[in-house]
Amino acid sequence: MAATKRMTVSQALVEFLGHQWTVDGDIRERTIPGMFGIFGHGNVAGIGQALKQVNVEQPDLMPYYQARNEQAMVHQSVGYARMHRRRATFASAASVGPGAANMLTGAALATTNRLPALLLPSDTFATRVADPVLQQLEQPWDIGVTVNDAFRPLSKFFDRVQRPEQLYSIALAAMRVLTDPAETGAVTIALPEDVQAEALDVPLEFLQDREWHIRRPLPERGPLARAVAAIRSAKKPFIVAGGGVLYSSAENQLRELVEATGIPVGTSQAGGGVLDWDHPQNLGGVGATGTLAANRRAAEADVIIGIGTRYSDFTTASRTAFQNPDVVFVNINVASFDAYKHGSQLPVIADAREALEELSIELEGFQISAEYAETIAREKAAWDSSVDDAFAASGLDVPGQSEIIGAVQSSSGPKDVIVQAAGSLPGDLHKLWRVRDPLGYHVEYAFSCMGYEIAGGLGAKRGLLAAGDDRDVIVMVGDGSYLMLNSELVTAVAEGIKLIVVLIQNHGYASIGHLSETVGSERFGTWYREYDTDAKNFQGDDILPVDLAMNARSYGLDVIEIEPGAGAIDALKDAMAVAKASSGSTFIHINSDPLLYAPDGAGWWDVPVPEVSTLDSTQTARAQYLAQQANQKPLLG
Repeated sequence: MAATKRMTVSQALVEFLGHQWTVDGDIRERTIPGMFGIFGHGNVAGIGQALKQVNVEQPDLMPYYQARNEQAMVHQSVGYARMHRRRATFASAASVGPGAANMLTGAALATTNRLPALLLPSDTFATRVADPVLQQLEQPWDIGVTVNDAFRPLSKFFDRVQRPEQLYSIALAAMRVLTDPAETGAVTIALPEDVQAEALDVPLEFLQDREWHIRRPLPERGPLARAVAAIRSAKKPFIVAGGGVLYSSAENQLRELVEATGIPVGTSQAGGGVLDWDHPQNLGGVGATGTLAANRRAAEADVIIGIGTRYSDFTTASRTAFQNPDVVFVNINVASFDAYKHGSQLPVIADAREALEELSIELEGFQISAEYAETIAREKAAWDSSVDDAFAASGLDVPGQSEIIGAVQSSSGPKDVIVQAAGSLPGDLHKLWRVRDPLGYHVEYAFSCMGYEIAGGLGAKRGLLAAGDDRDVIVMVGDGSYLMLNSELVTAVAEGIKLIVVLIQNHGYASIGHLSETVGSERFGTWYREYDTDAKNFQGDDILPVDLAMNARSYGLDVIEIEPGAGAIDALKDAMAVAKASSGSTFIHINSDPLLYAPDGAGWWDVPVPEVSTLDSTQTARAQYLAQQANQKPLLG
């Protein structure tokens, strides 16, 4: 008879998770190196007790970390996973009802970004002996529905442990999805609060070390041969490099391919860092927030080679980026769902690294024409010059965002990580930030979640520290996103984890304000102003007397406030030097003029404008919208 150990469901799950290992070639690391948790009546006697017990008996097996918001726990997990190239992530435990519901946004973000996160929301009584319990959602048309059912469409895996014996199959299935590069995302195991505390005889085999080997599928010969033939026939090929290149550690293989062939590269937001910014083949971001150099090459390309990209509307400029009438798509992706996008007849379903190695062999001797190479070099040089101009200090009392980015860039180290997610900063960073390391650019733009920045940055720094890497993580955040979720600054202070936070204060929603203008809504509702009781709006001149620097100071951070004036940019550079020299977290506050824009990259984003309106601004915007919409293509390749 197999040896067993009498344990609760929670104790068994915690111990099980502590023995899971991810193996990727020569790299072996803990799949779940720790657990975040906020306790309530739904989990304090289950997961909470299990974490306490393991802390007493085996403190290194499953370390527990506090958080201040359940959504932020998942954001931290995603930031950690990004730095570990999807090999590891954290578990996040929440109580029943609102605690669980707070994690829904994090679940959607993880799944959209194809990044692993393990969610353990508590659930109401499986026995229903106490029914309804505090914080239980009741639906008369289905009594079995709980808050946790909302995780189903947001997760790549969802199950509920209704009986203790179900734990084994559920836990193993959850680990399979977490470590599958084609399927990973939010993995949710709902834990009824009574089942968490129930006991069962757990086979010791379930609690032993288990390895999960990352799949790196090779390209099939037929699809690879067809892709190679298409590329060899191309006159103006163009690579769109996405996050899949980084997650498969394929940046070296990409560099070798483009140096041998001369094919230019444009990156998605997730692909930032696949080549150093000054590499001759790196034309920068592509699409709606892309550079003029990348977008011009994308527009004329006859073969688009997508590598590890999911082709979001920003990457494709809402299907206006690729204007060649005969354009063909070669889509290399570990997930068939993404490989077949745009109706491609040339999907290559394979790991990015393995596919790039094969392409380098099969494309030996192929090179782009000298004329094409000259065009690439000329347009790259012109764009780099535009960025230099955008970074130049204007001497204005309140600088524009481009100048601020330039100052932070020049003050950062070559391996420092920039973290951002929402507002106008992702677009400006995609065009302007000069990435010098594969992990140096983390802009969460699949879900573009306001409030991700601080929690995600904390997770990124935590992930780097776990790998013995003490490079700086720089969080750039606008006041709008900061107000959405800033509580994890307390977590950084509590654990002594260093972040550099650069708060760009523009008194409103800068990105949506600009978009509002372009669609004819005249920045309505996008300024942070006192309410005008006569006009019934927030469009007045009275700026809110909100002091975000004081807020950060109250959390225990070192705060540096940059006063408006001609020397603001120099003061920012000095503040960055102080922050980098410090061992603790520093918050730098600087005012920005949201009406000063970065250089135009000629990208477009489809945001429909009303067909009819009494506003002249909307009528004008509608005419401009129709002109841009005419450039959209079905992109059947």
